[in-house]
Amino acid sequence: MIKTESELAIKLHSILDILLTVAAFIWAYFIKKYFLPESFRGLTESPSYYIVLLMIIIIWFILFKLFGLYTSYLKISFAKIFSDMVKAVSVGMILMVLLMFVFKLDDVSRLLMGFFFLLNIGVLTFSKRIIYNRYVKKPISEYKLHNVLIVGSKERARDVIRAIGTNKHPGFRAKNYPDTEVETTGFPRYKIMGCIDLDEKEIGKKVINDFIVIDTIKNLDKILLENPIDELFIAMPLNLISRVEDHVAFAGKIGIPVRVIPDWQIKDLIVNPAISFFKLEIFSGLATIVLSAVAPDREEFLIKHGIDYMVAAIGLILQLPLFILVFFAIKISSQGPVFYKQERCGLNGRKFMVYKFRSMVAGAEAQQKGLEEFNETEGPVFKIKKDPRIVPYVGTFLRRTFIDEIPQLINVLKGEMSLIGPRPPIPAEVEKYEIWQRRRLSMKPGITCLWQISANRHDMSFDEWMNLDLNYIDNWSLILDVKIFFSTLKLMLLGTGR
Repeated sequence: MIKTESELAIKLHSILDILLTVAAFIWAYFIKKYFLPESFRGLTESPSYYIVLLMIIIIWFILFKLFGLYTSYLKISFAKIFSDMVKAVSVGMILMVLLMFVFKLDDVSRLLMGFFFLLNIGVLTFSKRIIYNRYVKKPISEYKLHNVLIVGSKERARDVIRAIGTNKHPGFRAKNYPDTEVETTGFPRYKIMGCIDLDEKEIGKKVINDFIVIDTIKNLDKILLENPIDELFIAMPLNLISRVEDHVAFAGKIGIPVRVIPDWQIKDLIVNPAISFFKLEIFSGLATIVLSAVAPDREEFLIKHGIDYMVAAIGLILQLPLFILVFFAIKISSQGPVFYKQERCGLNGRKFMVYKFRSMVAGAEAQQKGLEEFNETEGPVFKIKKDPRIVPYVGTFLRRTFIDEIPQLINVLKGEMSLIGPRPPIPAEVEKYEIWQRRRLSMKPGITCLWQISANRHDMSFDEWMNLDLNYIDNWSLILDVKIFFSTLKLMLLGTGR
């Protein structure tokens, strides 16, 4: 599995480089045709540009491989990555000049090719710097770690901790808790939140290295509810844990997978309605049993994350002119900042700042209390069809076309959001969730979702909305994401959004 994921990551990286190269060529074309001074502007309508672009795709793909651009980033410096990339693009440009001469493609603008060379190096540098910072240079942020809680403090728990600390596979890093970074590679990058024991007298005692017992089993449900836990390891005999079925069912209800280090009978757990997925899996040499409300597909999820990154990176570059237009439209139409930031809850309750173009008047949040009586939605959310805080014309247009959500591509690049997924809720709303509604946080939030493309979304009850999100999580597939993506584009073009 790990090997497959690493190979797939390399393939996605190479596809991203080619897509960014194509985007750079398109940008160079538009700059030459529309944005230069009159004396330099304009291009002939020639099929030669399609031929040149096709040659670039083939040559660049081969050169990127030959110059080793997809070697593990842990093994080389960014200076080396940048140097190899510039060499590959430079050699490619030399080959293109020769091929254009040989095939007499005289109608292709040399100035356009110069712009393409600079833009290509620029976008590739930007992309590779983000990837390098994410996996190598910067400390691994709390948001990007896979948080693990271990039930147990004896030898089996120590086996789990050792297994996580020695999880070695190419391309990624692992991190231990509280501040011991393991200079090995692993996927995903784990952070052990602590160990849970049966006896209160064990609290504070050392399990192994810097890891200690942080609480007892009686507080397990509370810990899972109040902390961003991504996975629960049970590393002790289940017959010693009272109400073990209830604890596993509770984790399933809020979307947290349970991984059991087995030596026991599981017949009472696999028939639990809260557990729909059961799998035996080898984890770093340990035989484990995975119990979850949703069947994970790591390969498809890796493809989803790769698509997220590629579309977000290319989308931000291609939509730069739109950003400029929206910037001036907001500044002219109302006072206040162009961008709006708000704290939201992401994967398993992680907090992050979501970005939007401001479509409401400045200080709109402070005005909400005075409008609570007009709330048209049941449950903890606040929505009004004709919200008086929306900036006339510009704000309405931004919301109807979903353009106000486009800055969330930045959140996608940061790994906080996905293109498709349940919308990220406000922390105050999450505090009012019922237990079964918490499971919508078990998937990374998205810019658009099933609810946003539903024709009756404005008349939908809060529980129906939550069930729609859970239906998406339970039936997720790449095909479903593609359908939601194109349905959202249709709403954007028709201007029939919110």
